[in-house]
This record gives sequence, C-alpha cells and structure tokens, in this order.
Amino acid sequence: MGQLSAIETTRFQQEGWVKPAFRLPEAQVRFMREALDDLIRRNPGVRPEKLVSAHIEGDNGEGVRGSAAFLELARDPELVELVSGVIGNDVILWGCHVFCKPPVDGFETPWHQDGHYWPIRPLATCTVWVALEESKVENGCLRVIPGSHRARALYEHLHEDRNDLTLNQRMAAGSFDEATAVDVELEPGEMSLHDVYMIHGARANTSTRRRTGVALRYMPSTSLFDRALRPVDGQTGVPVNFAKRPLWLLKGVDRCGGNDFEVGHGSR
Repeated sequence: MGQLSAIETTRFQQEGWVKPAFRLPEAQVRFMREALDDLIRRNPGVRPEKLVSAHIEGDNGEGVRGSAAFLELARDPELVELVSGVIGNDVILWGCHVFCKPPVDGFETPWHQDGHYWPIRPLATCTVWVALEESKVENGCLRVIPGSHRARALYEHLHEDRNDLTLNQRMAAGSFDEATAVDVELEPGEMSLHDVYMIHGARANTSTRRRTGVALRYMPSTSLFDRALRPVDGQTGVPVNFAKRPLWLLKGVDRCGGNDFEVGHGSR
C-alpha cells in the first residue's frame, strides 16, 4: 500500500528525506525500463541525465520528446498517496526529470537545493526519486545531507561553466558539512522522497553499470506555480520553459486559487 507509516512521516519531517517501505511491482519496473529505453531512442541528441519533462508526450517545448508512460507513473495513485503523507491532500504534479547516468562517463550532479531553481511560492515541493535500476555508491547514487531542510532557507549557489555536470549550479563552499552526507542506495522499484530545501547531489558514474532515477515533482495546491518567475534563468545547464509547463491537479482542490491547469495542455 502506498502510504507512509507514522515513523516514515516523522523521519521525513526530521531529516528532510525518507526511503519508504513501499516499492513498485516488478512488472511495473520492467515496463518503465522499456519506456526509458524508448525515451532515450527518441532523444539521441540529449544527454540522458537531462531528460527534463519526460512525462510530456511528444515535443515538450523543453528540448525533449517525452513519453506518456512517465506521466502514467507520476499519476500512480500509490505514489500520490505517499506524497499526500508529507504535503497534504491537495496535490499538484508539475514536473518529471529522468536522470539516466550512463556507465563510465555519467555526469556528476553537484550539491544543490531544488528550491533554488523553481518558480513555486511559497516554496514547497516533495520529489519522489524512483529507481528504475540499481542505484548504489559505485554507480553514483543520490546523496543527501539529513536535516539540511530545517532552516527553510536557500543558500548561495555558484555557477560553473562546465559541460560535464547534470546541473551547472553548485552550493558555495562552507554552506554545509559534507561529512554528514548519507548515500541513498536503492534497488529497482525502490524510491526516496525528499524536501525542496534539502541539500543533495550525486557523484559521477564511472562504473560499468547504468544508473537511472525518475524524479517526480509534486507541490501542495496551497502554493502557486508562478509562471512569471525565472529563477536562475539560463544558468542551470538544463533547458526549461516554466511559462508553458503544464500542471495536473491529482488530488483535492486548488487551495491557492491561482494555479492554471490549462497552460501547456494544448495540441503539440
């Protein structure tokens, strides 16, 4: 059942992340791996770490030809129920990023906070990071700084003009203690949830095994997806178009009353 236990909910609140006991069925994982391979074939000119808005079928306006299979995954009632456990019963899907790190030369994801990038006010999002393949220390699993979300503050990020990074913004030195980092190792079908303020990153994949995670982005409808905002516009290393990004109200009602669920849903 896709529902966080009281212990899991408490851990999320205290540490900013949690690995729930719930996992996807094997058949669903196999289906999504096939969808992943198809997504990569559709996008031969895109680094597989940068498959942004992969849930939007066809040309998504952000440089990627997406697949409805990832939208189906993001709308899975079990996952929505998990998210409800930490952001409440009014849930909006607003993003999906496939991070597929190929063997040997899979890009590093620098230490960062998601909230630095996103036009959501008040800032509030839960990311569900679903492993489609083994995600281990050896092949560049997600790493987190537990408790780094508690101050509800965004720290300085510095731009790096490099072409071997998933994102081109890195936390400034001295912002946190890397010695406290925890490796989030996952088997296929397992997942982690993390808070929008939590500091996290991932090492490069220099192993012989591919590593793929699907980051599904959900926000409470008490917040506004403000399409007029352009956080770190053009400085991320990943092309985004928040002005045309579609939203889906998956559960409950739009509490803030200002979210637009029509933009981005026209014919493509």
